[in-house]
Amino acid sequence: MSWPWVLTVLQVGLLALLVYYLVRALPRVTGYTWQGPGEAHQKEMERLQALRRIRLSEPLAEKVRPATLDDLVGQEEGLEALRAALCGPNPQHVLLYGPPGVGKTAAARLILEEARKDPLSPFGPDARLVEFDATIARWDERGIADPLLGSVHDPIYQGAGPLGVAGIPQPKPGAVTRAHGGILFLDEIGELHPVQLNKLLKVLEDRRVFLESAYYNPHDPHIPPHIRDIFENGLPADFRLVGATTRMPEEIPPALRSRCVEIFFRPLKPKELKIIGERAAERLGYRLTPEAAEVLVAYSQSGRDTVNLVQMAAEVARRRGLSVLEKEHIEWVASVGPYVPAPRPSFTRDPRVGSALALALQGPTSGLVLEVEAAVYLAQDKGDIRVSGLLEEEEVGRFRRTSMARASVDNVLSMLRRFLAVDPHQYHVYLNFLGNLPLDGPSAGVAMGLALYSAFTGEKLKPLVAATGEVTLQGDVRPVGGVRAKVEAAVDAGLEKVFIPQGNWQPSFAQLPIEVIPVGTFAEVLEGALWEGKSAAAHASR
Repeated sequence: MSWPWVLTVLQVGLLALLVYYLVRALPRVTGYTWQGPGEAHQKEMERLQALRRIRLSEPLAEKVRPATLDDLVGQEEGLEALRAALCGPNPQHVLLYGPPGVGKTAAARLILEEARKDPLSPFGPDARLVEFDATIARWDERGIADPLLGSVHDPIYQGAGPLGVAGIPQPKPGAVTRAHGGILFLDEIGELHPVQLNKLLKVLEDRRVFLESAYYNPHDPHIPPHIRDIFENGLPADFRLVGATTRMPEEIPPALRSRCVEIFFRPLKPKELKIIGERAAERLGYRLTPEAAEVLVAYSQSGRDTVNLVQMAAEVARRRGLSVLEKEHIEWVASVGPYVPAPRPSFTRDPRVGSALALALQGPTSGLVLEVEAAVYLAQDKGDIRVSGLLEEEEVGRFRRTSMARASVDNVLSMLRRFLAVDPHQYHVYLNFLGNLPLDGPSAGVAMGLALYSAFTGEKLKPLVAATGEVTLQGDVRPVGGVRAKVEAAVDAGLEKVFIPQGNWQPSFAQLPIEVIPVGTFAEVLEGALWEGKSAAAHASR
């Protein structure tokens, strides 16, 4: 046999061998069959099972976790709004605002079970709650991995498997698809990457996820039907979003806010923190004394703080052979931990000169009572104004301007000329807002007017009386925001009377254990706030 014939035979043999291996590889495109456990696999499985058998004691935070929405302490209005948004025939997307440790995550975990109780609810018995933390969401512009929305495992990746060997891209569902038919709880949604957030908004509109891959060829006959269907019709993602955030509403993109119902969870009140502490101590088999409960509330900023303090204090008591948590146990734990006493308002019951109480907002749902002090001194030449405790400037878009609160000081001084026998601008004026919380907004106008009027005239103001409202140059009192939260803060602080703008009046205020007085002019406030109780006409004629 000549050499050309030998080469031809070798070529034909190599070609036949190549065809043989290709034919054997084709069936593996439809799946992979595991050949059984080897010795290495068996050892790894045994090691995994041994790890699963190791269990520590259940944390106290798990023991006191609410079993139903009714078990959540506080947040009655927020929970009612959450039920209205999700527990009906037409559930909506929700944004939950609130500080840490007030029950946002617990409410999200329980809301789906509550929704199933409604016979008209579209959530089925198999509906899932999928939790996802936006702070650890991976995203890159190449789209290699996206556990939230889903991604595609292209054939070029190592470990692509039989489908990858055949050049077929493999879609990988994300959390939005796992939540299909249920609820996606996206914690700290305000931290989500802007591009990923925009993609999520598209999913909310389409109720499905479309994935892309440069390796997808619709004309390839070897692509399995389910993969072809995913690329052509998208992955299903019909769910309801519950996004929780500790940010303020103005920090959340408007496009997301417009698609969601916004619900606010407020900070827990002292009496609610006390209930949480008593429940936690009871779960551990201890009794919390009244004195210990007071100290516990003083050092708690949230429900998590309360539970952590109780758990540490219980261990201190156990080592001493005690079954009662005393005041000194809580104090010792607070002294060695990062705990500081929460500020609690306290006010004198004596009539005052140059000092008034203002109602302010601390967050979107929490009110605050602050004291504003005023002092005035006749100037030799020209007076000036010095203010502490107010924001001097605020940012609006790309511009910075004098804050509304700082500008309202000038308005109040000009308005007071109608009530004073002197020109306020001929005095050195000092205003100080106590509490170490920089304030903004015009709602402190009425309180500033009271403090300044008292400082100029020497007339005393009634104690335990607060006010909120914007004051115009003509002496009118205009509506402001957050009045309900402010009035509730006045109730919690033990005040007796509050003045609010007439435009903010609500019938429910009449049921509160405090006198809520709607006013339309600053003269009406003076008539009710001065200790002597002079008439408004007398003030205006000064």
